[in-house]
Amino acid sequence: MQGRVNRISGPIIHASGLGKAGLYDLVEIGENRIIGEIVRIEGDEAVIQVYEDNTGLKTGSPAFSTDRPLSALLGPGLIGTIYDGIQRPLTLLYEQDGAFMKPGGRGNQLDPHKKWHFVPDPALAANLANGKKIKASPGLVLGTVKETESITCKIMVAPDTKGGEIDSLRGEGDYTIFEAAAKTSLGENITIAQWWPVRKSRPAAMRLLPDQPLITGERVIDIFFPLSKGGTAAIPGGFGTGKTMTQHAIAKWCDADVIIYIGCGERGNEMTDVLTEFPQLMDPKTGRSLMERTLLIANTSNMPVAAREVSIYTGVTLAEFYRDMGYHVAIMADSTSRWAEALRELSGRMEEMPAEEGFPSYLPTRLAEFYERAGRVRTLGGQEGSVTIIGAVSPPGGDFSEPVTQHTKRFIRCFWALDRDLANARHYPAISWSDSYSEYADEIKHWWQKINPHWIQVRKKGLDILKQEQKLSEIVRLIGPDALPDEQKLILLTAQIIKDGFLQQNSFDEIDMYCAPEKQVRLLQLIIEFHERAFTCIELGAPMTKITETGLKEKMSRLKSTVKNVRDTVPGNIVPGDFHDFEKEMQTKLEELERAYRSRLVQTGKTL
Repeated sequence: MQGRVNRISGPIIHASGLGKAGLYDLVEIGENRIIGEIVRIEGDEAVIQVYEDNTGLKTGSPAFSTDRPLSALLGPGLIGTIYDGIQRPLTLLYEQDGAFMKPGGRGNQLDPHKKWHFVPDPALAANLANGKKIKASPGLVLGTVKETESITCKIMVAPDTKGGEIDSLRGEGDYTIFEAAAKTSLGENITIAQWWPVRKSRPAAMRLLPDQPLITGERVIDIFFPLSKGGTAAIPGGFGTGKTMTQHAIAKWCDADVIIYIGCGERGNEMTDVLTEFPQLMDPKTGRSLMERTLLIANTSNMPVAAREVSIYTGVTLAEFYRDMGYHVAIMADSTSRWAEALRELSGRMEEMPAEEGFPSYLPTRLAEFYERAGRVRTLGGQEGSVTIIGAVSPPGGDFSEPVTQHTKRFIRCFWALDRDLANARHYPAISWSDSYSEYADEIKHWWQKINPHWIQVRKKGLDILKQEQKLSEIVRLIGPDALPDEQKLILLTAQIIKDGFLQQNSFDEIDMYCAPEKQVRLLQLIIEFHERAFTCIELGAPMTKITETGLKEKMSRLKSTVKNVRDTVPGNIVPGDFHDFEKEMQTKLEELERAYRSRLVQTGKTL
């Protein structure tokens, strides 16, 4: 179907003659065939948002409808590739056009000529050889392709298959992505790579409870504000508070199988850091390059704004593809504020009525559509997989009351608020323990109790101490710390130990850059034990100076960097190093202090 361009308003184009096209159909415009998408149909006229630079485009230019929605090509070869927001391979475009993409630039999402070694599923092949009828049900695994050393791509029957039975299955061999892995009785070829509309969620058999934590190695996250596999989290913070660095650390150390990093409207230098650092990072699981299980989508702030809007849908579609294979996928979206700004600009170009701060009234709906595609599921093929979404939010001036942050909080269950004062004090990660929260703690407590049965108690006690310290700090500003009783001075001391020795991590320290779950709980448990024993000594009459003279505070602050994560005999199971020496020293010193002051009470005839 062909139409004509009538009106151009930045990335928004009005074209006549496309009234019979479908909503969200892909359109190619002008002589360069730049890519666009129909977002509104008014009679015979279609409103199109284009995903490329349309400088020089004129009214009267032709517009061609492809009669299909914007789709992503899913198959082996995605891992390790760098795409833009509409899944154009940037490395290939750079080789073709140089540093600046030309309008209408094209590149194959996946190499159509590369041959992949296909291994048919043994059980399926045996059943077909024995004459058994196998239904071509969505999610059925036909075979596998070794995509990287870390990821095996499963070739499956697509969710939108026509049905029927498997008529034939390819034998083991090398094939291109558009060759059929199987044929059905209805004449349908099931190719190795398949298309899927990016705005349409891939179906699953059922959703599962988010009762498995996503371990990040960051103590403030895993213990105080945990995130489940299949959960949703937001990292809001002003400029320079460490959103991108926190996401980089999570991408490297979290126990997800596949990482998808979406640079959505971020500055070019930040994406450059990602593109140069990620290939050099070592995957702690395999010892190989982290790029062997990472996929990057780069849509910087100087690239077309409409492609920024669609980039998060492209990213989550790729994530659902690997989820359906039974992998746990983590998405880093940096940042959803820039994505919302793209919505605002496009909405203004389409002359829609603005809502608060100029954002379109459908901003909450679009945020919900994105975050609700996360989840831990039972796939159509009967496997367990998950998509976890961690979205950075960049509120102007660090104002958490602005619309994007407030609407995001409606659809996420984990909120890691970054604090500028902590960032300025070089406290990393700068996650505020007073403004952050997680609603997943109750659902994952059974997992943590298998690691350490005291997890609930030490977590609650640690948070309580930090809350008490926050209240006391206001009093200290008025009257000074010396006017406080020793019990409250101990709260300030313990809170400082928790901040320095537990919450703060050194991303350049080979030991402290990652903290195993067992070590995390044990470290906090020792701090709480110190607090309780020291409190008993103070109740017996010991002055606060006697507690500080033990030197335990300094040693506890250094434990995180001196006690290593040691691998157990079970492969992949990480257990903490030996805390026994410090625990024995702490118990000895505080028990001696307790005995000394208890005996004084006995001598004076006093009791507690």
